[in-house]
Amino acid sequence: MSPTETTSAEPSRGARASGENAPDEARGEEARGAQTRADRFVRELAELKIPDPAAGRSSLWLRLGAVLMVAGAALGVAAYALSHGTRDPLVQRDAITLGLGGVTADIAGSAVFLRYSLTGFLRFWMARQSYDIAQLADRLLDRDKEKEDVRP
Repeated sequence: MSPTETTSAEPSRGARASGENAPDEARGEEARGAQTRADRFVRELAELKIPDPAAGRSSLWLRLGAVLMVAGAALGVAAYALSHGTRDPLVQRDAITLGLGGVTADIAGSAVFLRYSLTGFLRFWMARQSYDIAQLADRLLDRDKEKEDVRP
């Protein structure tokens, strides 16, 4: 039972006027309106076919990007130590190749990490923006209707 509803068992208060119940009813209407706006937002998200960020695949790619960044940096450091630890040009060239592979893995991991970390945020930001714009349009339409109703 909502707080605005009364039962026959509830004692009436003599000091309460019938007009004092109106703010409670207005708050109930606002709560129902907020609930319908939230429901509409969820429904619009479903219509946009936005995948749930907890689906797992994007978090897998996110972790893979982080692992590639760490592994690339570690490979670069190891290649630097290897190339400076010997005077043999063949080993130094192998270390340079290994270092370039580390830099490549680091850049690729950074790109994958950045892409999947920003995708979820920007997707829901866009959905929230479209919801806010629709809500603003509804308020402006309601305001225009009120102005038309006031005109004689």
